[in-house]
Amino acid sequence: MNTQLRQFYKKTMLKILKYSFYDLMRSRWSYVYFLFYLLLGVILLFLNNDLSKAIITLMNIIIILVPLIGTIFGVMYYYNSKEFTELLLAQPLKRSSIFLGQYFGVALSLSMSLVLGLGIPFIFYGLFKSAVIWDFSLLLINGSLLTFIFTALAFNIALSNENRIKGFGFAILLWLALAIIYDGFFLMSLIIFEDYPLDQLSIAGTMLNPIDLSRTLILLKLDISALLGYTGAVFKKFFGTNLGLIVSFVMLFMWVILPILRIVNKSKKKDF
Repeated sequence: MNTQLRQFYKKTMLKILKYSFYDLMRSRWSYVYFLFYLLLGVILLFLNNDLSKAIITLMNIIIILVPLIGTIFGVMYYYNSKEFTELLLAQPLKRSSIFLGQYFGVALSLSMSLVLGLGIPFIFYGLFKSAVIWDFSLLLINGSLLTFIFTALAFNIALSNENRIKGFGFAILLWLALAIIYDGFFLMSLIIFEDYPLDQLSIAGTMLNPIDLSRTLILLKLDISALLGYTGAVFKKFFGTNLGLIVSFVMLFMWVILPILRIVNKSKKKDF
C-alpha cells in the first residue's frame, strides 16, 4: 500500500512538473530570456575571437543575472498560480508533491532557456572543436545550479509570505544581499582583520554565498590567477584545482538541497 501511494505521489509530482514546465515555456518571458542569451552568445562570438574571454564575460553576466531571474520568476510563478494551487490542495494530493512539481517545472524551464540560448551559437561556432568546451560546459552547469538555488529560495520566501508585495520585496532584498551587499561586508571584514590569519575565514565566507562560490568555481577551472582575488587565491592554494571543484560542487548542491527540504517542511506545516 505504501509503495502504491509513493508511486501515486511521484506521478502526481511529475504531472504538476510537466504542467508548470509547459506553462512557463508558453510564456513570452521565457522566449525573451532565451533570446537574450542567444543574442548575447552571438554578439560575444563576433566581438571576441578568443573563446576564453567570451566565457569570462558570460560568467560576469550570468553570476548576477541568473540569480535575479530565478528569484523573480520563482516568486512570480508562485503568486500567479496561487488559485490553481489552492484547487490542487483541495484534492487528495500530497502537499510536497504539488510544490516540488511547481518548483522543478520553473527551475527546469529557466535552465533550458539558459542552456539553449547560450549553447546554440557556441555550437554553430564550432565549440566542440575547441579546447575550452569543458570550461563552457562548467559555465552552463554553474548557471543551471544557480537557477535551481535561487528558484528554491524564492519559493521559500513566497511560502513564508502571503502578501505579494512583501514576498517580492524580500526576494529582491535576498538577491541584493547575496549579489552585492555580502561582498562589501566580506571585504570590509578582511580589511579590518587583516592582521589576523584569514585563510579559513575567507574559505568559509565564500561557501556561505552561492554567487561567490560559483564565481570561484569557474575561475579555478579557467586558472586565471589575476582575477581570482584574495578569496579565490586562498581557495586554490588550499584545495588545488580539482579538489576545489569537488568541494565547490558539493556546497552548491547543498545550497540546492537544503532549500528544497525547507519547501517540503514548510508546505506540510503551512495553513492554506
